[in-house]
Amino acid sequence: MDSRITHPFGPLFNENSRVLILGSFPSVKSREQQFFYGHPQNRFWKVLAALYHQDLPRTIPEKKALILDHGLALWDSVASCIITGSADASMKSVQPNDLSPILDSCPIGRIFCNGKTSWRMYEKLIQPVTGREAVCLPSTSPANAQWSLERLIDAWAVILD
Repeated sequence: MDSRITHPFGPLFNENSRVLILGSFPSVKSREQQFFYGHPQNRFWKVLAALYHQDLPRTIPEKKALILDHGLALWDSVASCIITGSADASMKSVQPNDLSPILDSCPIGRIFCNGKTSWRMYEKLIQPVTGREAVCLPSTSPANAQWSLERLIDAWAVILD
């Protein structure tokens, strides 16, 4: 029987964060590591490293620096849910995250969602509260195999504008 899982770690942001990137909910690997995009096949860190012309970050401190040094913030649309493994499609009984700690303390100008599940959750559960639009970007998940790394980098370049 599946049980409710609560997001096990907090958002990553600072007073200079201008762009918020929202995932859906941490994968099993991310929950184990207590940090974003922990699955080794997820291309999130490869995409960001390429966009910012940086070496691929390997450690959590390096990943945090990549985010914060470029005015980004990371969080997820979902605060808790019932989920099987890491499958977004299995999520049910979803509770949204409260974005006010980020939006009230940072000059966030744009919000992007990493994949359709994050975007759908944002549109349905969070946007009515924030009143702010979000842009859906193609998922960096290994499940999104039809998108090559090169195509992802091209699509994600909008976060640089």
